[in-house]
Amino acid sequence: MRVITVPPSLDYRTFDQLVSALALRASPAEPRVLFDAHRVRWVDPVGMIGLLAAGTVVASETGHAPTLHLPADGNVVGYLGRMGFAEAARLVFEGELHLPGRSGGASDVLLEITTISENRDVHDVVDRVQERAGTILSRTLHYPPTAVVQFSVILSEVCQNVLEHAGAPGWVCGQTYTWEKRLGGKQVLIIGVGDVGMGFRASLAEEYAGHFLDRWGDATALEAAFLQGYTRFADQGRGHGIQQIRKQVRKWDGMIAVRSGTARIADVPAWEDLPPLADGIPDFPGAQITIILPAADPDEERARR
Repeated sequence: MRVITVPPSLDYRTFDQLVSALALRASPAEPRVLFDAHRVRWVDPVGMIGLLAAGTVVASETGHAPTLHLPADGNVVGYLGRMGFAEAARLVFEGELHLPGRSGGASDVLLEITTISENRDVHDVVDRVQERAGTILSRTLHYPPTAVVQFSVILSEVCQNVLEHAGAPGWVCGQTYTWEKRLGGKQVLIIGVGDVGMGFRASLAEEYAGHFLDRWGDATALEAAFLQGYTRFADQGRGHGIQQIRKQVRKWDGMIAVRSGTARIADVPAWEDLPPLADGIPDFPGAQITIILPAADPDEERARR
């Protein structure tokens, strides 16, 4: 059995480490794969979705569902249970995952892990988020009431991207955290959306590859979508596109990063140090989107109004 060691901290910054660990694929004579998450001490929405995506890739390549050893840290296991990880993981990993169930009371989770495979899943996501977004965006992040509607549009767009561009099911998840070291105790909202479908390069190739000739690749496709607003569909009524999402996230001093294939592109605020463009990173199918929204300064927000 091949063992893939999950990084102790599994989040939007360390997902590439997990992808690198996948590089040595199981051989036909050794199709069984174990994801060893025993030492995981921290995981965020991007990390949870990344683990599900990695397990899905292994299952597709080997023909066998991989096994997952859960973290030894009880706090992490409890958090995974609260985020609904077990429900999604049952469709990816072999065996029963013994995780605490979700609490029946009020939750500070914006959105538990949700699988997206059809349009009604997107509508369900938006409906559930709107019930909690008002409290989280207004009271926790100090955003104006209009931000709830704008946020719902963004979430709908990134989920719709899974259906229209991926050609495969995906996942979405969101939660708030306090960043003591990074932002001096500010609250942040982290949203992860991911799939293991065709990715941006293949999705946009039919319309745009001929314009770029031998320059066409993952990084060029991401730049075309992210910076120039290229979309798969000519009809602008189909959506705002990733470029418009980027512009809205920037207005909130947020960060958005899109990873696809061997490249990642990001709109980076002053508080983040991710490179704006990374090319030649470990190859991984589909697209993985990270959105991080920091709390606004209440005094500055009142001044804007």
